[in-house]
Amino acid sequence: MRRFIPFVKSPPVVSVLRLQGVIAAGSRGTLNDQALAGLIQKAFTKGKPEAVALSINSPGGSPTQSSLIAARIRRLAEEKEVKVYAFVEDVAASGGYYIACAADEIWVDRHSITGSIGVISAGFGFNELMSRYGIERRVYTAGKSKSLADPFRPEKDEDVARIKALQEHIHAGFIDHVKTRRGDRLNAEMELFDGSVFVGDEAMPTGLIDGVGHLVPKMKEVFGDKVVLKPYAQRKPLLSRFGARIVGDAMAEVEDRAAFARFGL
Repeated sequence: MRRFIPFVKSPPVVSVLRLQGVIAAGSRGTLNDQALAGLIQKAFTKGKPEAVALSINSPGGSPTQSSLIAARIRRLAEEKEVKVYAFVEDVAASGGYYIACAADEIWVDRHSITGSIGVISAGFGFNELMSRYGIERRVYTAGKSKSLADPFRPEKDEDVARIKALQEHIHAGFIDHVKTRRGDRLNAEMELFDGSVFVGDEAMPTGLIDGVGHLVPKMKEVFGDKVVLKPYAQRKPLLSRFGARIVGDAMAEVEDRAAFARFGL
């Protein structure tokens, strides 16, 4: 009720938006623009926050969803004139770092992993296994590029070249986003865009981060000890919250763990 008492100044409010998990379209429990749209909107508008703090723990994922989420954060930040701070927990790599760059400042723990500015595509080839068991693959297409990198057929040089061209295009967009957001803070004499990752303050000389710092003390340092932190986070599906797991949720959990495992987490 204090906020409604005349001449009594309310304490500053900082919205804390938790972004945890793999970035992927459509999957429950993952980070994607559709799932986060309402949450991001509330974080920037509810209670007239002085700032929005992003609490990020993501190994990356879909480049498109990363771009959409980051763009939404920037649109609202500029529209509402609200400063954004990113705080990295275990990891903000690849798409996770892409989203972190939507913030005006990026802070990490001394053990946080950041970077991995690159694009990766992985799969399997089953053509020899099928040949061994006498299995014939039949595919009919209209358009010579319709069946690109079919895992059940021998790898083609032209398919590899096409995939690499797609990756280079996405990589260029990623680099442009980082350069636009980090600006003169980036170290022009260091190789920053080869997919390398950095631990804690190792990233300081690169300019990819602003320093080592944790969310609560940093927000108190900026806004004072009376700052009010309002959390916003995705809610787990109803069945998961009651302990019941369906196959889709279990598979998502496995994929999530596999993505984090790439960074030893």
